[in-house]
Amino acid sequence: MMLNPDDMLIDAHVHVVPPGLPGLHGFPAVLDGAVATVAATVRADMAVSGTAQALAMGVLSDDPDDPLGVAATLRIADQVPGLHAIGVADPRRNEPEPLDRVEHQLRQGRIKGLKAYLGYLPHGPASPGYAPYYRLAARSQIPVIFHSGDTYAASAKLQYAHPLLIDEVAVDYPDTHFVIAHCGCPWFVDAAEVIYKNANVWADRSGLFVGDAAAFAALAARALAPDGRTAARGAGVYRTAGPVPVRQRLAAGPDGGVPGVSRPAAGRSRVAGAPGRQRPRAVSAVRERPA
Repeated sequence: MMLNPDDMLIDAHVHVVPPGLPGLHGFPAVLDGAVATVAATVRADMAVSGTAQALAMGVLSDDPDDPLGVAATLRIADQVPGLHAIGVADPRRNEPEPLDRVEHQLRQGRIKGLKAYLGYLPHGPASPGYAPYYRLAARSQIPVIFHSGDTYAASAKLQYAHPLLIDEVAVDYPDTHFVIAHCGCPWFVDAAEVIYKNANVWADRSGLFVGDAAAFAALAARALAPDGRTAARGAGVYRTAGPVPVRQRLAAGPDGGVPGVSRPAAGRSRVAGAPGRQRPRAVSAVRERPA
């Protein structure tokens, strides 16, 4: 079925493989399953929610042949129409040889962005180890997505994950497009200011609610979760709060959309409902972690 572009749903932040981050445990067992099993689960989940496109994060990898940690994600994407891989930028691997391999992976055109796990790794966005990744992202015309704000691991260090830190690299790398994942939760106003000030910064609003179908149902019963259509359904795949129409999705690419994935949203809207350089309103949200 062809979707009207105005109704097309994009999930800008999903995990289809365990991310391999220090101190992060407890992902659903389905993510450790066979490729065909995970792919079937993701296809069903996308169909139920009406999602046409989704960006799937890779793995923090020490494989010299897969420095961006996308091999497993790409195998799943081969069986899921509309699923696209995001590579993981590792600031500890910034020597010429691994960076040459990163550049080779990007030249294949299948990686739609890079992810920097601020806080999970003790490196802020201005860490010198990230600099070559920013330049490669600009050259490849793909965004760099920052984990920002609260973390799901007690061992992570929040001082490296504050959204205000992103202002520095946004200024220093004007040709690179950056995305603040999770809107910097709980520092929404700080994230909004960074987005407002810098024309090369966007945000996604993923991860404000995290959990399986039972957790979403409990939140919905307390009127804290989005409507049932945007909740994760049954499969138990780690999901964000769910997809929203393109016009309302916070854009994640240099043309106002996701490069090679979506049509650009109207104008240069980077905050939901805020065209161009209009100052966004302060964002408020309730964030609950399921027991």
